[in-house]
Amino acid sequence: MIPAGRRTARSSRAHAAPCRVCRFPHVASTHREMRCRQHGRSTCAPPQRGSSMEIDVLGPLEVSQKSASIVPTASKPRTVLAMLAVYTNRLVPLPSLMGELWGPEPPATAKTAVQGYILHLRKRIAESAARRPPGQFPEAKDILVTLPGGYLLRAPGTAVVLEQFEQLACAGHRAREKGDFEAASRSFTEALGLWRGRALADVEVGPQLGIEVQRIEEARLNVLDRRIEADLRLGRHHELLGELRSVTAHHPTHEGFCAHLMLALYRSGRRCEALDAYQRMRTTLVNELGLEPSPSLRRLQRSLLVSDRELDELNVTWDVATF
Repeated sequence: MIPAGRRTARSSRAHAAPCRVCRFPHVASTHREMRCRQHGRSTCAPPQRGSSMEIDVLGPLEVSQKSASIVPTASKPRTVLAMLAVYTNRLVPLPSLMGELWGPEPPATAKTAVQGYILHLRKRIAESAARRPPGQFPEAKDILVTLPGGYLLRAPGTAVVLEQFEQLACAGHRAREKGDFEAASRSFTEALGLWRGRALADVEVGPQLGIEVQRIEEARLNVLDRRIEADLRLGRHHELLGELRSVTAHHPTHEGFCAHLMLALYRSGRRCEALDAYQRMRTTLVNELGLEPSPSLRRLQRSLLVSDRELDELNVTWDVATF
């Protein structure tokens, strides 16, 4: 019998984040229509007239209006824009911007400098709008808004690629809960296809953006993990082998990916290689962290050693993260 390391979609719900249906960690936003549209939350902010804005932090920073980039080349204005982009439609307090740029002890000129960066960004927004027919776009000050205490970058939710990613992830988690792993795999695959590299790869991040980058990257790994799980349930173990070898090489201490690789190898008739994958993981954990593999992963290894027949059942997966 398969021991307690195995977890079903139903049992994993308690370990995921805010949305009550998909448990995906949404970015808080004042524009809520896109936060989880599938689940009926639609207190929508007014659409922006013809803005054609696109905000993308899933790779090098891209903020454009009608394909005209407004991303500055200078480091500090770029960081300010990245902060505003990550928190699109939310107030970013002036002290947060100063702390991101200069740490806990900003210079006396910090406030004036940030105001200058905001003016520079508004100029770039205005220049991109000037290339289009008059009246087609909102004023720059209505896109990059000054509010009491800080600034806000306003855009419709459809323009924010991070929110598109989260919406697709929601759809995938919802399909997974229903047992529709084909639909889950499609949604997760589409969500992952939005990525162009490491989040904000070309931005000099400070303490707050660093936390946000880590959160967004963890969300990507969660979606990748669930997509691979869905594909295993669909019997695609042969097709997954190359990808899983690459993923485990890039994430050598991620036990969930190791478990997926072990199952895929076993179901492909390569039990010895599956056991070798476990030994590589154990060696890495012991040498780098002084840790043994989790009880869940060790039980999977024991099941492989005795060729437990349940391992061949497609509805069996091994989710060490929920152990």
